[in-house]
Amino acid sequence: MATRGAPAPEVYVADAYWEERARRFAAQGEGLAAVCSYGMPDFYNRMIHVSQYLALAPWLRVSPGMRVLDVGCGVGRWSRLLAARGARVTGVDLSPTMIAEADRRAAAAGVASRCRFLVQDLARLDAGEPYDLVLGVTVLQHILDRSALRSAVQRLTGHLAPRGRLVLLEAAPVDPLDRCNTTVFRARDRASYLSLFETCGLECEATTGVDPTPLKTWLVPHLPHLPRPLAIAALALVTAVSTPIDALFGRVAVGASWHAVFVLQHSPGAPRAP
Repeated sequence: MATRGAPAPEVYVADAYWEERARRFAAQGEGLAAVCSYGMPDFYNRMIHVSQYLALAPWLRVSPGMRVLDVGCGVGRWSRLLAARGARVTGVDLSPTMIAEADRRAAAAGVASRCRFLVQDLARLDAGEPYDLVLGVTVLQHILDRSALRSAVQRLTGHLAPRGRLVLLEAAPVDPLDRCNTTVFRARDRASYLSLFETCGLECEATTGVDPTPLKTWLVPHLPHLPRPLAIAALALVTAVSTPIDALFGRVAVGASWHAVFVLQHSPGAPRAP
């Protein structure tokens, strides 16, 4: 696997991009290269997964029969976790290959009876019912068109049950930061997301941090210009330093964090899902 990641295409066509990415990496190992950092080494993507799990864990406590919608589900890593805890999970993704792999992995894990997976575009989401928990992990940051982004958040809001909770993990620094943006990714500042959520009828219950050390965001743009052995060493060092700091301080160092978890619910008086 590449150490410098896979280059972003000059023109981003979302369904084609994610399908090609899935065909390359969805079936490999845990499938993390398909859903974390594209083409990066396994140790780096495993660190990302651990950071995400630590950040999401307080909000993933589900009861048997709870209705969960996992958007941008990829190979179903969160869908399987929640189904194993007794939830009834619907996962949606833009890529048919991701969905096929999610189905396969759910069957292998023995949770297929509590999972269903659909190929859908989030901006036109129609998952058929309201949900007690709607989960999205690094999905909105890949929707670059403003109108599509607003439509996606409106569709998420429309699928939220009256007392449901929407949990989103996104690249959302406090201050605008463009150095890691590409043709497939946008790190919108946190205030922009909060404003969008408010206009879509959502109230932010909590915001927590994810991976507060700035080492990754500093290093990653330089990786394509480094010799491969140096790139491997630098990435390994950054991973080794960042992981324990995130484990100890990630949730509380909200202002310093590159990513954020937004915990949202319907605003008082906002329209409810039927």
